[in-house]
Amino acid sequence: MIEELQMIYDELKTSNNNSLQHFDSALSKIRAGKASPSMLSGIMVEYYEAMTPLQQVANVSVMDARTLIVQPWEKSSLNDLAKGIIDSNIGLNPQNNGEQLIISIPPLTEERRRDLVKKAKSESENAKVGVRNNRKDALDMIKEMKNDGLSEDMMKNAEVEIQEITNLSSKQIDAQFEIKEKDIMTV
Repeated sequence: MIEELQMIYDELKTSNNNSLQHFDSALSKIRAGKASPSMLSGIMVEYYEAMTPLQQVANVSVMDARTLIVQPWEKSSLNDLAKGIIDSNIGLNPQNNGEQLIISIPPLTEERRRDLVKKAKSESENAKVGVRNNRKDALDMIKEMKNDGLSEDMMKNAEVEIQEITNLSSKQIDAQFEIKEKDIMTV
């Protein structure tokens, strides 16, 4: 029984870590006014008549705090890359100099900063929902084990342990959100 309980705890921790990683990935796509190659992750561009992730057809680098450089592996794809970035609706307008795309990151207005904080808060709530769902699944497994002979005391202890793991994950989500909020609101 103890090994089975430990497996449930480990599975819960793994699921919560996956939720945290997904949350971290979602936060990295919310721009805070500073140039970052991750701002362009998820953008699909047409490349030889197939939709392809931008990172697979070009190198994205940071020139300075407000400028991204997109260096395609084939210069003939410059216009398709620019079109893909514009069509992605992330509010960036690439400039084509014939060799590469230069993307200037505009400074954020106060209103836009508040909107980005709301979006980050929404992502944190989604992550917490995922953690709570993981907790529910673990508790369901514990209840099934009760039917297989798990004692009442062991069940209560397992529920406490599951809640502690959930609380820890929620605190980590809150901490990541606070860091991102401070990053967004810093001018």
